Amino acid sequence: MNWQSAELAAALDAFILNEGYGCSAEVIQGDTVPTLTSMVEKGQPEIAPEGWVDLVPEVIRSGLAEDRIVVTGDILSDGAVQGWWIPKYLAEANPELKTIEDVLKRPDLFPDPEDPAKGAIFNGPAGWGGTVITSQLYKAFGAQAAGFNLVDTGSAAGLDGSIARAYERQQGWVGYYWAPTALLGRYEMVKLEHGVALDMDEWQSCTSNADCAEPRKNDWPADKVQTVVAKRFADSAPPEVMDYLSKRSWTNATVNALMAWMTENQAQGEEGARQFLRENEATWTEWVTPEAAERIKAAL
Repeated sequence: MNWQSAELAAALDAFILNEGYGCSAEVIQGDTVPTLTSMVEKGQPEIAPEGWVDLVPEVIRSGLAEDRIVVTGDILSDGAVQGWWIPKYLAEANPELKTIEDVLKRPDLFPDPEDPAKGAIFNGPAGWGGTVITSQLYKAFGAQAAGFNLVDTGSAAGLDGSIARAYERQQGWVGYYWAPTALLGRYEMVKLEHGVALDMDEWQSCTSNADCAEPRKNDWPADKVQTVVAKRFADSAPPEVMDYLSKRSWTNATVNALMAWMTENQAQGEEGARQFLRENEATWTEWVTPEAAERIKAAL
């Protein structure tokens, strides 16, 4: 996927499967909605290491019901967090800003760079499940009527850049982001409360569904982040490979530290995977067979 933690997870799986188990694994570019949909419809790709399954509940539900995919386990053992955030410096200067509705009362604090008379809510790029949900919440909370534009940042880099610019200039910013990420380790952000109870029926039928025309206000549940495997691959793969995919799990703290190292060293996913394997032998050797562990150590 086109964000750092998922790039790292895919690179780690490719290294372990290739070096430890003699597989021929190739990493291809993906994104939450198209990748998981393709796995259900076509059985390709075979593995989505970091699947944010709660963002596409209907796709996952139908894939499991039709026996087209399997979920091997939680890659993030302590889950993940998504939502709308504001910079910590802004929250401290304006302690009344606790909820989405609090923010929507103050478009003046969050001016749109292209249209300063309006406020701006920064969204993720097309293809992200969180982008769909933010668009639906924008409608549900009446943000347009409150004087806010929904800004398409175009890419993960564009979204990150908008936060970095706001921080450098100590300006207002509100928009979609998630954890774990290296960026939230560098720039302290405060997640807004939604001010309403979570309605999972509404979440599944409308909040996460771009085709729902009239979404209602809703909370954002904590996310399960799971490894999704195409059923055909699960049935044909060696048992020890599936055992690895079911055991391989790490914490937000582990991932944040790795991503911070990757960012500081301008490292890509494979370099991050090697760094993890070098520094966390006691963890990953529990995921693999003793024979695979020896081959992985030799490959490092």
